[in-house]
Amino acid sequence: MQHLAMKAAAAAILVGAGTGAMKTPDAPDIPRDALNPMIGGQAMLTDDNIFDNTIKSPEHTKLAAAIRASGLESMLKTNGPYTVFAPTDAAFAALPRAEQTALADGAKDRVAKEVRYLVVPGRLDSQTLLKRINDSGGEAKLKTVEGGTLTAMLNGPTNIALVDERGDVADISIYDVYQSNGVIQVVDHALMPR
Repeated sequence: MQHLAMKAAAAAILVGAGTGAMKTPDAPDIPRDALNPMIGGQAMLTDDNIFDNTIKSPEHTKLAAAIRASGLESMLKTNGPYTVFAPTDAAFAALPRAEQTALADGAKDRVAKEVRYLVVPGRLDSQTLLKRINDSGGEAKLKTVEGGTLTAMLNGPTNIALVDERGDVADISIYDVYQSNGVIQVVDHALMPR
């Protein structure tokens, strides 16, 4: 698994090191040569927004349900750019039972807080994250839409990890899934606010 994460990181660095960026009103700063990775065998289109690509992903059904339950669907369809650190269904399944129950019950305020904690303003692709980490001496603090903080750091020479306010760590397992209104970074653990 670690080998696959390293390969994904290397691929992300190669993808992010393109020959320039395509700028349009709907999709600023998407690298011209961006080829989105597939998620669960499903194509993720750069012309689609964050929410529309999330609901297509067979690995993000719980995240899509949480976005709907929280009332943040329209924000992730129209505004941006945003970066979403998107836990897979397996990551949500690894949460303690109380957290899973809250998500399943659709407690709107709590779910909205947890979803907003996964969203950071701006298009933070792997190259941008690596630059912020390096410029900050090894740890970059990312302010979430919810108002909390995620800490990005390297886990090995190229793998980017995130630490939430509880001290839990998630690795980015699929890098740089570009959207018309941002980018999705797939993570292997659910990140939660304090």
